[in-house]
Amino acid sequence: MRLALQQAELAQSLGEVPVGAIAVAGGEVIGAGHNRLIVDHDPTAHAEMVALRSTGFAKQNYRLPEVTLYVTLEPCAMCAGAMIHARVQTLVFAAREPRAGAIRSQQRFFESDYLNHRVAVREGILAEESAGLLKAFFRQRRKSSGVA
Repeated sequence: MRLALQQAELAQSLGEVPVGAIAVAGGEVIGAGHNRLIVDHDPTAHAEMVALRSTGFAKQNYRLPEVTLYVTLEPCAMCAGAMIHARVQTLVFAAREPRAGAIRSQQRFFESDYLNHRVAVREGILAEESAGLLKAFFRQRRKSSGVA
């Protein structure tokens, strides 16, 4: 998760919301990503999507059944859907996303009966650090824009 937090810091350095993701298989990092929506002009460039793309490229396969994805923030529905399609084995996320989190906060997407794959979930690893990074980012953004 520390490597995912480093990815989140990269996102922040680009002016992006600081979310990072790392894909691990066999104890080895095989993919990484951070939010790139603004930089890439791409609404799908969430950290998870970028990490899944880089992992698929590295593995030369769109199926990633041996992968554990570490993410600093609870994924949205789009990213959860991509994990299902990729057959990700495990998701480990740090902080919950109360507004759009699709794993625990707003829905329990992975528990949907119609899905043909199950993703194991762990949460809370370095949650305070991840949440602190996000809070500081949005506090600074509000301060810069003159919004209290």
